[in-house]
This record gives sequence, C-alpha cells and structure tokens, in this order.
Amino acid sequence: MHVIGILALLLAVGHTTQGIGPDGPKPPPKGPSPKAKFDWWERGNFYQIYPRSFKDSDGDGIGDLKGITQTIDYLKVIGIDGVWLSPIFKSPMNDFGYDISDFYAIQEEYGTMEDFEALAAKCASIGLKLILDFVPNHSSDEHEYFRLSEESVEPYRDYYIWHSGVLDANGTRHPPSNWISVFRGSAWQWSDKRQQYYLHQFQKKQPDLNYRNPALVEEMKNVMRFWLNKGIAGFRIDALPYLYESEEVDGRYRDEPRSGLVTDDPDNPAYLTHTETKDQPETYDMVHQWRAVVDEYTARDNFTRIILTEAYTALQNTTRFYGTPAAPGAQIPFNFQLITLLTANSTASDFVNAVQSWPRAMPPAAVANWVLGNHDNSRVATRLGVARADLYTIALQTLPGIAVTYYGEEIAMEDQWISWENTIDPAACNADPETYTLYSRDPVRTPFQWNNGRNAGFSNASHTWLPVADNYKEVNVAAQLLAPRSHLKTFMQLTSYRKRRLLAEGDFNLQLVGTSLVLYKRAVPRVGYVVVALNFGDEPVELPLSEVFPNTGERWLKVVASSLQVGITSGTWINVRLFKLAANSGIVLEHRTGRNDVVA
Repeated sequence: MHVIGILALLLAVGHTTQGIGPDGPKPPPKGPSPKAKFDWWERGNFYQIYPRSFKDSDGDGIGDLKGITQTIDYLKVIGIDGVWLSPIFKSPMNDFGYDISDFYAIQEEYGTMEDFEALAAKCASIGLKLILDFVPNHSSDEHEYFRLSEESVEPYRDYYIWHSGVLDANGTRHPPSNWISVFRGSAWQWSDKRQQYYLHQFQKKQPDLNYRNPALVEEMKNVMRFWLNKGIAGFRIDALPYLYESEEVDGRYRDEPRSGLVTDDPDNPAYLTHTETKDQPETYDMVHQWRAVVDEYTARDNFTRIILTEAYTALQNTTRFYGTPAAPGAQIPFNFQLITLLTANSTASDFVNAVQSWPRAMPPAAVANWVLGNHDNSRVATRLGVARADLYTIALQTLPGIAVTYYGEEIAMEDQWISWENTIDPAACNADPETYTLYSRDPVRTPFQWNNGRNAGFSNASHTWLPVADNYKEVNVAAQLLAPRSHLKTFMQLTSYRKRRLLAEGDFNLQLVGTSLVLYKRAVPRVGYVVVALNFGDEPVELPLSEVFPNTGERWLKVVASSLQVGITSGTWINVRLFKLAANSGIVLEHRTGRNDVVA
C-alpha cells in the first residue's frame, strides 16, 4: 500500500491531527505563552529513524532522504513530536555512517543537501522537530582532516591523537598502551606515512579526534552551527564516554587493568577495565560547551534546541550529563536502564527497580526519559518477548517524562536472522562464524515493514541492503491499520492520550503488588486519575486498586488502551472488582472527576 493510502487509513481510525491545518503549523509565538506548561520537548515523543532502512525512493535498495520526506507524515499522525536520524553525512560506510569523511556534506546514497533541506522544510510544515546524529568522537580516516594530520600539516597536526609508541629492551616498537578497541584488538594503529601510532577507539578507519586541541573543539562547534542554521531542533550525540582519554604521564599512556570478570580473550574490550579511555571528567565540560552552542540558537529564535546524549556507562555517569544549574548539559541523557536491566524473563520487581533507578539518580528538576530500543540492541519484541510488546509500549508511553521509540517498535517488529555470509555489521565481521551473532546489529536494522507487498513496501529493488524480515506479510503498518485491534493502534491510542493532562501532569505513585503485578497511578486534582496495570506473570491477576491506592474505590473505570491479549477495546467501561488482567499484558484505566483534562 502506498503511503498516501496508509495515511488515509490512519485518519480513518480517528487518530487526532490537531494543530495541523492546510497551511501547516502556525509559527511559534515571539514571547513566552502563559498557557504553556511544558516546553515542546519536556513531555515529547521521540522516534529514531535508521535512514538506510526507512524508505527507498529511487530503487537502489537503500533508504534515503526523499523516502523519509515522502513518508514523514506517518510519524506526525501516529503521535511523534521529534524525529532523529542516524548519521546521514558523507562516509565510506565502513561503519554505516558513523565513520564520517565530511561533517558538512550528505552521503550520496541518501541524497543531496537540497533533499535534506526539503526534509527539514517538510518537518517544519507539519510541526515535527528534526534532530541529527552528531558523531564527535572520531572521523573517517578518509576525512581531509586526517589526511592533513597524517602529513603533519598545521593546524591539523594535532586534530587526532598520535604517539610514537614505546621501545622494549630489544629496541622493538610497541603501541603506547594496552588499550583495546570497542571493535576488538589494539586501539592503536601504525601510520607508515607519519611514522606514529594513532588512536581509534572503534574501527582503525575511525581515528579518534583530539579534544585537548582548542582548534579542533572550535571546529566541531562550527559543525553544530552549520546544521543548526539549517533549522534543526538539536543533536543526538554519539558515544560520549569515549570522547576523552587520560593524558600522557612522562611521555606514556597508562595501561588499563585486567577486568578478570568476563573473558580471557585479550582482544575483547571486556578483557580490560576502561579506567583511562572512558568517562573522563573533561567529557562533562565538553557537553556543557555544546549546550552553550545550541543555547545560542534557542536565545536567537525563542525556540528551544536540545541535546540528547548516548552513553553506555554507570548510572551516576549517565545522569551527570544533565549538568548543573550553573553548567547545564544535555536535556535528554538517554536512559538505557530499561534496555540494560530487563530481559524476557524479567519480573515485576525487576521492572520496578529499573524504573525507580532513574529518578533516584537524576538531579532535581530534570526531566526523565525512557528508551526501550535502538539500532545497537535487539528489538523489544525479540529481547523482551512478543507477548509483552504491548505491555512495554504501555509502560513507555505512560511513565512520566519523555518516550523514545526505535523505528518499527510501534508495530512490534522483530529481529531478523542474518547468516554469516550475509553479515555486514563490522562489529560482527570482526568476530567469526561461531560468535558473530553475539555482536551483530544487522538483525535490528532491517527495512521498515510498510505493507505486505514487495520488500514490505520499503523498496522496489530486486535486492535490499539488508533482507526484509521473514514475517513482514503479517507484521506491517497497513495490516495493523486494517485490523480491529493491533500493536500500532494501541501505540496511537497511547501517544494521543499522553498529551492530556492526566499523563502530562499527573503525579506518579508506583507500587509492586505480589510477585507479578505492577500498578502505578497518575493523578491531577479536580481532573481525575489514570491507573496503569502491568502483569508480568504467566497467570491472570486481579487488580486490587482500592487496597493499593486509597480513595480509588470506584467500581467502574474506562479503558484507555490495553494489550492485544486483554481483548477489550478502548473506551470500554469495566468493573475492576471483577476484572482479571491477562498474563504478560498491560491496561490503562481512567477515572475523571472533572472536564478540564485538556491537551497539555
């Protein structure tokens, strides 16, 4: 089905497109609005597009910017506020865009600068905020900066991290430290041209930039300004913990200690504890400096630009990226607790502990965010179970703060098995046929499943860059729009409802009931309350609402949304004293005491 048909169906099922008129959204007011309770991002729904896999417009089997522009209305209609694109910049594609050879240019496979500007204009016209991936830790070794640095041309000589290495007693030269790359093996690569080693925390074709060089720091700020001048709403910043390394001591770098925990393989990054190459204190000041850059544009336009940060690190390090009132950092340091702490076998207690860990760690007045999936992790339906796909969608959309959705999670896409022969992810290709599946991210990056036609409606090519998932004929947008109930319709019900005051403003009371049930209540005085129930057990459970939440003795509550296995449609009133919640499912119930539950 063509995207126009998809959108027609979206409108037919009654999902609101409030605020979108024939002439697009009205421009933001020049002064602060007394009615606005939240800035645009503070209760936002964000969506990650992996550009190679969203929509192919030219039949080469690779998604592109024109394809995104053609289908971007879909995101607005299903309730998304901001969309961020994985890297679209010029690249040799050794790491599919995370090895950038020109920070100021668009990768040809994805289109032209004019195509990007058309996408930005389309997003602006429908009120969708566009966010770009900023990859500051490294460039491609094919970047002009690296070529000039390798030739010792000023001012680029120290744009990267170089070292002559160390000589042993026999006069043999070795790398300057024992540091290991994220992609296995030494993090140091010898350059015959410069006769020195350069640092690469990822692939050898991804040399690390040197943030102890003020000229490089300013250069990367100018990259940000270039794209902010194109009208984007901000940046998602990649791989932040690796930005700085410890400084040399007496001309040498300190070795990192053995971890002694995970592996005996000296090429595996888990072999060492990364005391010298991750989470250095200077990183947090750099994020504050970048915040100052985006704040220049916020002040200029009276429209808040934002920073989202990626960091797989200890919780106290991640929340530190929020910064302080005196030195603000990222508005949205990605909260990966639900990714790193939960599995298909997680219990109600596990979920409660994962949820509570974030607000306990974040600073006062910060806004929470919740992330369940991205391009580096197994998909929710695979990692946490298809049966619980709606349960986790309900949680994501009803927890207080910001929700982040990876493309396809709204229809419960699953990982697609990719053979060793067809594997293209460098993280897997650096392994071997026996272990590559432990590292491959290909299964979570397959083309988006629009319909049951050729290549799931993603492309009319004879061959796509990654194969379409085997189940695309059953799991796709068009099928879920036609079904009486579906994962996508549940997602849409929730994204629409979370704009209302009960979820946008309601307080948060989370309770663990027994061994399998999670209940939380969100209430607004003189408006009402919402109760969310999540059953992590294998048997149906009763909902003892009046016992858990005093002053909630109502017998009848209205269903806002529920997991497919619950079998109750939105808008139905149920007797909660007789109701049992199905296994591995969730439900959202509402009680209103007033009529002022307006859109927040």
